[in-house]
Amino acid sequence: MLQPPVKSGPRYDNLIQSDKVRVIDHEGENLGVMYTREAIEQANGLGLNLVEVSPNADPPVCKFLDVGKHRYDAQKKANLARKTQKTQDIKEIKMRPNIDTHDYDVKMRNVTKFLGEGDKVKITLRFRGREMAHQELGMNLLRRVQDDVVEVAKVESFPRLEGRQMVMVLAPK
Repeated sequence: MLQPPVKSGPRYDNLIQSDKVRVIDHEGENLGVMYTREAIEQANGLGLNLVEVSPNADPPVCKFLDVGKHRYDAQKKANLARKTQKTQDIKEIKMRPNIDTHDYDVKMRNVTKFLGEGDKVKITLRFRGREMAHQELGMNLLRRVQDDVVEVAKVESFPRLEGRQMVMVLAPK
């Protein structure tokens, strides 16, 4: 047996299941508790719908509103909230174990800039050839990075070796 499609949004007019409802008119005045049929007739007389705004109350609270306008405003509000939310990206900084001081300083400036913008930073240290024999150099470099950003970041993932790379993830405090 087919079931009717599920409606999204608040119930209104004949979809309201309660016999009695607390009614608030279009100007925000409390009209008190009345029968649902009577409230629907009053709303229709004003050219509006009876919309259930608080279905869990006892009795449910309904308001005289234009359903189309109410849905439009709710959708606009949701879109604005989605637009203003900040997503957290993961930025990656790649280094080598025998990095020069100036190169290190440039990379660290980028790390602090990314952390300041609220992004996570993944620091990847790539070993080539015989550098794998000196993993302690890489570990010392990552400890140095950790010490340099201790005021602005916390270590989310401590240094670990993945193949020929050592990886550490920093998150803003």
